[in-house]
Amino acid sequence: MIDMRILVTGGAGFIGSAVSRRLINETQNELLVFDKLTYAGNLASLQPVVQSERFSFIQGDICDRKAVEKAVTDFAPDVVMHLAAESHVDRSIDGPAAFIGTNLVGVFTMLDVALSYWRKLSPERAKNFKFMHISTDEVFGSLGDEGFFHENTPYAPTSPYSASKAGSDHLVRAWGHTYGLPVIVTNCSNNYGPYHFPEKLIPLMIINAIEGKPLPVYGKGENIRDWLYVEDHAVALLLVAREGTVGESYNVGSNNEWRNIDVVGAICDLMNEFMPRSGGYRDLINYVMDRPGHDLRYAIDSSKIQRELGWRPAERFETGLRKTVKWYLDNKVWWQAVRSGSYRGERLGVIAD
Repeated sequence: MIDMRILVTGGAGFIGSAVSRRLINETQNELLVFDKLTYAGNLASLQPVVQSERFSFIQGDICDRKAVEKAVTDFAPDVVMHLAAESHVDRSIDGPAAFIGTNLVGVFTMLDVALSYWRKLSPERAKNFKFMHISTDEVFGSLGDEGFFHENTPYAPTSPYSASKAGSDHLVRAWGHTYGLPVIVTNCSNNYGPYHFPEKLIPLMIINAIEGKPLPVYGKGENIRDWLYVEDHAVALLLVAREGTVGESYNVGSNNEWRNIDVVGAICDLMNEFMPRSGGYRDLINYVMDRPGHDLRYAIDSSKIQRELGWRPAERFETGLRKTVKWYLDNKVWWQAVRSGSYRGERLGVIAD
């Protein structure tokens, strides 16, 4: 028996595919993935679940109102889980227009279609409908040496990416407040794990190490992030979809703060354990010019979702990173296909003089 019908935008991306795989493998929900398949969308990440009768896929753009309307109307979801986004800070520095289009115009389109759909539902289905918007801790700006981001932390985005996500968060809450659309916002810390597109720090370091290439570390590597294993995040999102309170926000983090240079060092040590190299891997570390406006520290207080919904991360960073390094070593076909296509590890986000 089908439990819920869940539409996941961006379901072929990193976090979206983790959610999609878990939806099919661990629940009785019916899933529709709606994804544009940009450079970061990869159908191979959905291969483990595509044969399920409860899985369906539509290639479409969230800025295309007709395509969104048809998908929503035909599938008739109980939950819209909106993950589709442009998400890489460096790319937002090079080309902010795509971020404004997807993260603001696209979110508006999703909200407008969802509102029209929700208003036509029966009272019982309307009562149980949820529009979930998955966002980032980067909307809160940069922390000093102490403190944490809370759900009520004032927004202070500093990059084109985080500004576009902050705007989308505000739109979602406005549609909830003004029109009564049943919305929930989640803000997560930095995700890592299998199927991660290799422009991000952890997969880039692992793949470069496998290939014996330099490991570029921005600035002095002092920037600190709270690292969240993607499977733990997927569990949290499905819990919010089922039990989260409409109108609320939930921060999702795992209290795993690491400096970038220490992350890279840990990857080097794991690589030397799994694929020994004469002299080790730390000699590949290469300090490069820092990212413009690079936020110093992010750290999330996730006590609300732990207290109210009972979620806890299963992985410590050490255990999650070990699983991640091993996955990239065992799944070269997946990332080599990416390397040969849209992204070859080049530096992004450098402002020209």
